[in-house]
Amino acid sequence: MTDEGIEIRVGIAEGAILRGKGRLVTAGLGSCVGVVIYDADGRIAGLAHVMLPESPPRETRAPQKYADTAIDWLIREIVEAGGCPLRLRAKYAGGAQMFQGVKMEALRVGERNAEAVKKRLADRGIPVMASDVGGHQGRTLWFDLPSCVLTVRTARGETRAL
Repeated sequence: MTDEGIEIRVGIAEGAILRGKGRLVTAGLGSCVGVVIYDADGRIAGLAHVMLPESPPRETRAPQKYADTAIDWLIREIVEAGGCPLRLRAKYAGGAQMFQGVKMEALRVGERNAEAVKKRLADRGIPVMASDVGGHQGRTLWFDLPSCVLTVRTARGETRAL
């Protein structure tokens, strides 16, 4: 628990919804992308820790694991919790290229994850308010409600507020 409410930790390939004061946190973002969708006026936010750009052809039991299904899962859960679809906004970070100098497309997971998140948000008409993607460092994210500030700390200890 924080001074500002509860703290919810989101693991790899997981997601969570927060309503009211509090903080959503995820760590270990290398090639993964942490995507937050929120309704600031409704004080509702969701965070998914996306591992891969596309879900398998069959239905998955872990929709938060994939960019295409995580975005839809977040939207659905936020709206069911009382969020307004027209007020949804997004922030995301991660998508590092952890294997420097690699040219093989299959190993460029970070770049593909970031692009998949960006595309799915655009397809769903959700404005992106800030992002911090790429590079070669892992990240940890904190998203605070009601301020809607996404704090990003890199593996080197650099911190930025988005």
